[in-house]
This record gives sequence, C-alpha cells and structure tokens, in this order.
Amino acid sequence: MLASGLGTVLAGCTGDPPGERAPIVAGSDAPVIVPGAPGEEGRTATPGERVGREDSRPSAADVLFAERMIPHHRQALEMAGLAPARASEPRVRALCARITAAQRPEIDVMSRWLRALGRDVPAEHSGHAGDGSGEPDTYGMASLEEMNRLRAARGEEFDALLLRLMIRHHEGAVTMAGEELTGGTDRFLRAMAKDVAAGQRAEIVRMRALEN
Repeated sequence: MLASGLGTVLAGCTGDPPGERAPIVAGSDAPVIVPGAPGEEGRTATPGERVGREDSRPSAADVLFAERMIPHHRQALEMAGLAPARASEPRVRALCARITAAQRPEIDVMSRWLRALGRDVPAEHSGHAGDGSGEPDTYGMASLEEMNRLRAARGEEFDALLLRLMIRHHEGAVTMAGEELTGGTDRFLRAMAKDVAAGQRAEIVRMRALEN
C-alpha cells in the first residue's frame, strides 16, 4: 500500500531533512520527469532546469496535516480495537481490522516525516473533541462521552454506534486530506492525503451499507 511505499522512500532520505535535498538538474542523460498538479500529467524537464527542491519544500499546511492526522488516526485505532470483544457483526470486525492495518503504517510514516523535519510527534490523543464541550470537533473526533458509551456498548448497540462514530471520523479525515491537497506542497504528504481520502471514502460507502 502507499504507506509502506512512502516509508521506504523516507527511509532512504534520512540524511537530508524534507525540503533541504539538493535539486536535480536536467541534462542530456536520462530524462527528468516533473510531476503535474493533481489530475494533470507530468512533463519532461528542459535541459538545465532545476527540479525537486522547491516542489518538495514542506509548508505549514503539510506540518499541520501530519500533526493533526496522527492523533486523529490514533483515535480511529482505539475505536477499531474495541471491536473484537464487542462487535456482533463479523463484517464490522473485519472493517475494523482493515482500518487498523491501513492507519497504523500511516501513523508511522507521518511520525518519521515529522522527525526528519525536526518536529516532535504529537502525544497520544486526548480521546475526545478538543474543546471540552462534548460536541464533535471539526474533524469528526469522538467526544469523551461518546468514547465511554462505545466502550460500554456490546453487540448490535456497539455495531450501530461504532459505525455512526467511524463514518463521522472518516468524513473528518477526508476534510483534512482536502485541506492538505489545497495548501500542502510536500510530495510525500500530498500523496498520503490522496491515499487517505480515497481509502476513507471507500470505507464510508461500506459502513453506510452496513448501517442498512
């Protein structure tokens, strides 16, 4: 999956912090391909063109995306981790296993990206919406009350509540990914955002089908 691929690329770039790698200069040897904008095709760089440094320089939007998505993913893992002992529907348990398999590697990749930039990795999530009001936050994080209800639920009650909370949580992740694609400049984080948006939209469709 994309997360493991990004991890391999990041592991090979640990000698240079993101945004500080030397640019590639196109010449007469092998052609250098410049990636296009989202939805556009790439192009071949002209001889002498410097490629890579500015296109991959991290922006504040990139850092914010990683710092927000890591705790967001952690809460999803906490919710999914409750399913084996509480869910009555096998498809709900299978869904939660897929969420764990997808999001744990993404947390690892984003954490290594932040460390390579000299940034601290966010601490464990607070477990609820950040304003303390008990209301869901902008990105779909469950409130403390909702998490406690989920922990206490069993069987069909758990299934229904988990699906409701996880759909909202995924919608928040899609919103975050869209913000990264609008304002982010780092190619690794933009690729991650595309992967998150596509994967979580597909899971939202599956979860809505399970609600019916």
